[in-house]
Amino acid sequence: MPEFDVVELGPADHPEPGTTAPDFTRPLVTDEFWEDRTLSEIVAETDGPTILVFTPMTGSFLAKYVWDELTERNWDDRAGRVVGLTASTPYGVKRFLGDNDYPFTFFSDPSNEVAASYGIAHDLDGMTGLGEPRVAFFALADDRTIEGAWVATDWPDFPDYDALEAELGLE
Repeated sequence: MPEFDVVELGPADHPEPGTTAPDFTRPLVTDEFWEDRTLSEIVAETDGPTILVFTPMTGSFLAKYVWDELTERNWDDRAGRVVGLTASTPYGVKRFLGDNDYPFTFFSDPSNEVAASYGIAHDLDGMTGLGEPRVAFFALADDRTIEGAWVATDWPDFPDYDALEAELGLE
């Protein structure tokens, strides 16, 4: 197993349960195509909670690990909808989905502005002007009220998935 230096990201200034998740418009990418969609549209058309999952760029081991875990745990069957958000381009997301058998769609946010609006952006170490979101999970009701949240405070950092499922109402 490769060794990694743990980097403390410090506390995040993310929206808390009981508040409304910021809305945004970004390309929503599938393995076949992408189109601009708003988070509010996705949440409104979903029956049950929408789980918004922020992961680093799709080529990272962190993203692969998270999405493999969510697929293995059948989150696509346990939530109304699970949708990812990454700083990767639509081309990178489409390639990631083509290389993996994930039942999820992803918002593409190469500018990392959405993560910044959620207070979970971090700069990539030693790469001026490049950033990505922390690993983060938000359970959203049909009016975008946040019902549960978990945000990484270290890099790399992963949740206790059993506890996370309880926090997000996926037990």
